[in-house]
Amino acid sequence: MASLNVLSPSAVVSVLRSAGCVFAEDEAELILATARTPGEVAAMVDRRTAGLPLEHVLGWAGFRGLRIAVEPGVFVPRRRTEFLAGRALAQAPDATVVVDLCCGSGALGAALAAALGAVEVHAADIDPAAVRCARRNLAPYGGRAHTGDLYDALPATLRGRVGILTANVPYVPTAEVALLPSEARDHEPAVALDGGADGLDVLRRVAAGAPEWLAPGGCLLSETGRHQAPAAVEAFERAGLRTRLAVSEDWDAHVVTGVRE
Repeated sequence: MASLNVLSPSAVVSVLRSAGCVFAEDEAELILATARTPGEVAAMVDRRTAGLPLEHVLGWAGFRGLRIAVEPGVFVPRRRTEFLAGRALAQAPDATVVVDLCCGSGALGAALAAALGAVEVHAADIDPAAVRCARRNLAPYGGRAHTGDLYDALPATLRGRVGILTANVPYVPTAEVALLPSEARDHEPAVALDGGADGLDVLRRVAAGAPEWLAPGGCLLSETGRHQAPAAVEAFERAGLRTRLAVSEDWDAHVVTGVRE
């Protein structure tokens, strides 16, 4: 266990910085604010210096002002995905049914439910560990999380009723997964990262099935990479959706939105 003779911010910062943590001051502040005892501080620092992602050490990730519970082995929501949530709310501010496909921790579903108020929210993921985590995060909003492959996991009663359908699909090309930072490559499930040969295998399936589930005027939103964006737009258009691409240079985020006419 990390040797912390003085459990002060400076001591924690020093250990984290020595382990190569670039944002040691910020991480120390979060660890000290989250831990309940000196023993927990030392244990958290020990896990962090061993390479565990900070969010898995803390047990939560910040997302649009919420604390989203995350567990080891579950995909950590990225801050850039807040851009997708913002686009969804701008497109459908009066949505009453939200579905979060490839939900991971359920961060998108929880954030949209928190912003929209009285809303029916569902999430789905093929990974049972992710679904367990999503259930915790959706519970305050009365949301439900389902285990299964994309639309197969959803209740049939949602067909034609969904106002916002988010799908933060895996979009890393298979050959590039090995190039990801260790925190993602070694601690997050491959099924949440690997999008197939060009990174768009899952996105194409989501787009093709969306019109059956969206309400008239309902929207599908998915994040993609800069170089994949044109092909992602094409997949949405091929599904018959009115499509546009939004880009945030600040977050290096690319979100494709498709609306059912």
